Amino acid sequence: MPLVNTENRYGSISKVFHWSVMLLIVTLIPLGIFANRLAHAAEVDPAAYGRQAAFWFSLHKTLGITLLALALLRILWTLTQTKPAPLHVERRVETFLAGTVHWLLYASLILVPMVGWVSHAASAGFAPIWWPLGQGLPLVPQSTAVKDIAGNLHIIFERVLVIALFLHLAGALKHHFIDKDATLRRMWFGRAELPDLSLSRHISRRSTGLAAVAVYVIALGVGGGMGLYRVEAAPVTTAAATSDTPRAGGEGNWQVQGGAINITVQQFGSPVEGQFGDWSADIDFDDATGTGAVEVGIDISSLSLGSVTDQAMGPSYFDAETHPTATFAAEITPAEADGAYLADGTLTLKGSEVPTSLPFTLVIDGDIAQMDGTLTLDRRDFGIGGDDPDPGYEVPVVITLTAQRGGA
Repeated sequence: MPLVNTENRYGSISKVFHWSVMLLIVTLIPLGIFANRLAHAAEVDPAAYGRQAAFWFSLHKTLGITLLALALLRILWTLTQTKPAPLHVERRVETFLAGTVHWLLYASLILVPMVGWVSHAASAGFAPIWWPLGQGLPLVPQSTAVKDIAGNLHIIFERVLVIALFLHLAGALKHHFIDKDATLRRMWFGRAELPDLSLSRHISRRSTGLAAVAVYVIALGVGGGMGLYRVEAAPVTTAAATSDTPRAGGEGNWQVQGGAINITVQQFGSPVEGQFGDWSADIDFDDATGTGAVEVGIDISSLSLGSVTDQAMGPSYFDAETHPTATFAAEITPAEADGAYLADGTLTLKGSEVPTSLPFTLVIDGDIAQMDGTLTLDRRDFGIGGDDPDPGYEVPVVITLTAQRGGA
């Protein structure tokens, strides 16, 4: 059996590519449906279904990347090969439709896993790809909007793939059982009796390619009509103290101008970075003595934690509905190192009050102060994910803050 294609038949390399890709497709589609159902179950009961959902989604994503690589190799190989002529070139409409379906399949084999990969790269955390090359993609930002749009495109393109696959399979079975010709047999291993097709004319690849593009344009239009590309603007939050914030030591002589509270959690062995978007701080500080007091209020529901944000808000984790606010009240004292300070107090989170010390550095330039602090919390101290079998109980917290003396 020849390795390369001829005018009459496919070579063994093309056959291996064809059946390998087919096997991956028929594995990935039901696997994705199964993993998606587990993910919905995990939203209700993350302890029971979260780990299963992550495992099956990781398998789906990893096989999807494998399909993308294999599809690219197959297409590159196809471009170097003679295309065997159709057995019934006189059936112009049927041959045209078959060529269009082939273009749809080729495009789908690239687009479906590619936009799935973009959706994964734009989010963080849940179900990592099993490889050592990192989870991101160049030029793809960490963005909920990008994640959602790419995820919706993944669904649209997958539907096109399923329809094209069904038509391709239906055509193959029609040739085999109704026409009783060698269309299917010549793609299988072994030699099939074939007529001489060396003088047969092919349908223009350009026309069938344009027909496939038209199908994708229609599919994208349908997705737009369903509102799948609509992005809701995220609410704008600030770090300035509000009138509802509990005051530490009076009205505070330093006003927050900006900053960030970032955390990093472990999700099935992969770090997931998050940030609280809505928090406030009231600061009394005497830079002459290096002493003072601070009280911070944090809106738990403002946490953005990649693709596991919704899960983090649930009862097993932050339980934002029952405990919507966290507070940190502390006394500020200078540390031994120059420019180093310690905020020693109590962190109240999810109903638990835990003694907490935050070491930080402080640089004051005139009436502007820049603070940077880091601490590590054990989430079990607050009853957050204590029953989760996944390791990674330590949660690094990085805080940056800029304040103005007496500012408004």
